[in-house]
Amino acid sequence: MTPKIAILGAGPSGLAQLRAFEAARKAGLEQIPDIVCYEKQPDWGGMWNYTWRTGLDEHGEPVHGSMYRYLWSNGPKECLEFADYSFEEHFGRPIPSYPPRAVLLDYIMGRVEKSDVRKYIRFNTAVRWVEWSDETQKFTVTVMNHDRGALESDEFDYVVVATGHFSTPHVPHFDGLDRFPGRVLHAHDFRDAREFAGKRLLLVGSSYSAEDIGTQCIKYGAEQVTFSYRSAPMGHDWPEQFSEVPLLTHVDGKVAHFRDGSTREVDAIVLCTGYKHHYPFLPDELALRTNNRLYPRDIYKGIFFQRNPKLMYLGAQDQYFTFNMFDAQAWYARDFMLGRVDLPDFDTREQDIDHWRAREEKLSSSVEDIDFQAAYIRDLVDRTDYPEFHVERQGEVFKQWKQDKKRDIMGYRNNSYASTLTGTVAPPLPAPWMEIVDDSPESFLRHDFTAPEVTAEGRFTAPEVTSEGRFTAPEVTSEGRTLDRQHTPAARRPARPAASRTVSVKA
Repeated sequence: MTPKIAILGAGPSGLAQLRAFEAARKAGLEQIPDIVCYEKQPDWGGMWNYTWRTGLDEHGEPVHGSMYRYLWSNGPKECLEFADYSFEEHFGRPIPSYPPRAVLLDYIMGRVEKSDVRKYIRFNTAVRWVEWSDETQKFTVTVMNHDRGALESDEFDYVVVATGHFSTPHVPHFDGLDRFPGRVLHAHDFRDAREFAGKRLLLVGSSYSAEDIGTQCIKYGAEQVTFSYRSAPMGHDWPEQFSEVPLLTHVDGKVAHFRDGSTREVDAIVLCTGYKHHYPFLPDELALRTNNRLYPRDIYKGIFFQRNPKLMYLGAQDQYFTFNMFDAQAWYARDFMLGRVDLPDFDTREQDIDHWRAREEKLSSSVEDIDFQAAYIRDLVDRTDYPEFHVERQGEVFKQWKQDKKRDIMGYRNNSYASTLTGTVAPPLPAPWMEIVDDSPESFLRHDFTAPEVTAEGRFTAPEVTSEGRFTAPEVTSEGRTLDRQHTPAARRPARPAASRTVSVKA
């Protein structure tokens, strides 16, 4: 009997699951399972879709997205590249290592648009409840179909939870915050850095969202940014507009007080305090309970819910690798649902979870974290027919990215790296990232991003700077990245068509 599968969410991880089944079909699978993918947004893309809305969407559902205007990738695209679909294939040419959000979304969509998977997705449909029956050995999934204005239920043999874990804010309490006279918001609701031009900002938190929102706000005119950390400062060589102080204790009017006794007068406060794993549609016996970590407890191979492996989670862990990790998980989950992979018994699965957790507990640096997640992905892909890709080499790019951020937090996006798929070294941005204020794909892609060749000595063969504004040839390291780029304004000439595709802005 053909299995019936529910996929909850059509973001990158849910799309990876659909793509995995499509790959099996193209490889000769005669009968695809009966698949339904529920997506509460009106389009696919998940977190990568931008919306101006905060709080509730047009249907009264909690807004999923945390994207904001002027957001650029904060990691090299070379670490996000699909094993079966390069950036060069999509755009028809090389592009810089750090593209803006809409360009990355276009790349994500490009792969699934080549597959006939949209037919499986029911948009504007929010999952209300998932229930397991020991008697029938099936799940009942109840959803709200907003297009019809009706609750609907159906039975499934398997459920794949691909809803992500960066949409439900963790909001701690700080005395006096309710009486603060300025703007207070969580990073989930941050939408436009220009709102804070000329203001003094306090960002509570010391992870990626604080780092990126802080730099964005200074880029678009904020007067000052103060980071308040709980355990340790980020430790970057920040420009003079930035400062780092211990944890906020309370607020008195516009004056913020910190654990070390220091104070700052601020105009706005952004809580960059993280997110919760939140699955309100799952009963307690099926819901994953974890903080954001590299290997959550209770999911075998980081996928299968230990107490009921027919319930699977994709992308539920902290992430360095993203798209390829989602793929690796989706291919493995697919093979289980197709009967190609048999899972061991409960005790053996528990031992495997304990093994990976013990390894995780010993990690003491970001370098070790990256190697750990690369090994986890390797463990998955070696068991399936997922296309071979150089996950360990991508890990080395991540390590270089970490060093580049330490060296120049405001300019690390000006670096270039080599694709682990094609070997092409990315061309530079048309100007230093801090000087580029237009993040639209039309503006970005109109530049002639032609990657220069690299000689045996490791240098670009690009010509020197000309009166038309070409870049000087940067030096290329053995790791395949560029150093010490000297920028001049790029020539304003039309780009070649992006692989005969029309880039659309989803905003």
